[in-house]
Amino acid sequence: MSDSMRPRVRALCVIVPLLSAVAAPAQSAAPLASYNVDRTQVSVSGLSSGGFFAVQLGVSFSSVFKGVGVFAGGTYDCAGQSNYTACMYNATPSITQSISNMKNWSGSRIDAVGNIANQRIYLFTGTNDTTVGPHVTDQVYQLYVGTGHFVSAANVKYDNSNSAVHTFPTDFDGSGDKACSLSISPYISNCHFDGAGAALQWIHGPLNARNDGSLGGSLVQFNQTEFIAAGDGMDAAGWLYVPANCAAGRQCRLHVALHGCLQGYSSIGADFLNNTGYNRWADTNDIIVLYPQAVADNAVHATAASGSLSNPNGCWDWIGWYGADFDQKTGVQAKAIMAMVDRILAGQPAGTGVPPTPANVAVTATTNASITLGWTASAGATGYNVYRDDGKVQSTTATSFTDGGLAPATTHSYAVSAVDAAGESARSAVVSATTANTVPYSQKVTAPDLGHYLAGRITVAQYVQLGQEYGYLTNFTLYLCGSTWTNSPTCGPLH
Repeated sequence: MSDSMRPRVRALCVIVPLLSAVAAPAQSAAPLASYNVDRTQVSVSGLSSGGFFAVQLGVSFSSVFKGVGVFAGGTYDCAGQSNYTACMYNATPSITQSISNMKNWSGSRIDAVGNIANQRIYLFTGTNDTTVGPHVTDQVYQLYVGTGHFVSAANVKYDNSNSAVHTFPTDFDGSGDKACSLSISPYISNCHFDGAGAALQWIHGPLNARNDGSLGGSLVQFNQTEFIAAGDGMDAAGWLYVPANCAAGRQCRLHVALHGCLQGYSSIGADFLNNTGYNRWADTNDIIVLYPQAVADNAVHATAASGSLSNPNGCWDWIGWYGADFDQKTGVQAKAIMAMVDRILAGQPAGTGVPPTPANVAVTATTNASITLGWTASAGATGYNVYRDDGKVQSTTATSFTDGGLAPATTHSYAVSAVDAAGESARSAVVSATTANTVPYSQKVTAPDLGHYLAGRITVAQYVQLGQEYGYLTNFTLYLCGSTWTNSPTCGPLH
């Protein structure tokens, strides 16, 4: 079988049996622990469906991830618009709507897109990959650097000259791995190219030489069921590689490594954990590696644009099996992984390092010219920095701030960090708000999405956008502000 990405058994015509090594029951796995992790040194990478999902996490939580690695993955929100087959098989998927969605969702459904400019992006595709293919990954490059202009070319490294097929590339022979010319389980191959090392060194900068001998750290199994409900495509247990220094309390980095379809522990045992090379680099560079686990799901789910499908190959949700918001901050798998990240980051010793990130940041009031924020005090903080649309607008010792002098009917995104003598914390989750409009609406109409479209009140793109937000058959109200219809009763922009 040469295709690890197809989500339907009937499309494969072959049912791939699970290997005998399966994850331990959730009740035997310990809760995920917390560690002393530098919040500015968190990154993510993935292969195949994990590559698509790494892009989704990097876009949705751009304030968290300093870098994203994409191995044989595709563009953001591609399968939210088109049948998943148009996002694979060396097609050239359009990125126009993806870019538009990223900009429209910035600061609300996803973190402010301005954060992406600070990320380091690593891309890999094999020249003989026909499952996803070079043309697809070329579009990821264009999304970031070309048409999208979200990040400078200097922050992106694209390795696209290796002759690999659809597989994770390494430069050593792992037990059970296949030749670089074969796209078959476990989809890990000696392609004479160190993929894990290339991604980690590009994202995190120069690293110590990897450990090719006996590793000093430990693989730790943890319970995933506290982070996500059954039926949402994730296994009962996940894995964590913890170097000895990190277990002893030294401040470490964190990398999230996402397997591809048919690569979860329930399918190939510990091969992805041991044979990709991440742990070798982690061991000598104080990097904790989080290995979340997806699992086969034979139930049929309605998807965003691909009809009703099952997920028998245990792919990460880049298609929309588990909700139309699969590639946004509220997606169930995205929330689960970020909850794991937050748990790991919670272990910084008291009294050391920078203060904790401010919690409960919220918009408390708006006028036609101002937006007011409030947040919970951070222990040990001597002040706070407030960022509007990714630029710092104020330093304050208070736990609230009113941003004045704004234009009416404009939307802004905000984040807050805490500071003390040791430095500045990571920024909070982004919140957004829209100033009131000085011109009241002249009329309002309540109808379902199709009714608004047929009456000419919204465009095709807005029909899709609002249908995903409200549901295509659910009534909602539009307001006529001047000559423009919006769903904001204060005549703000359509959201």
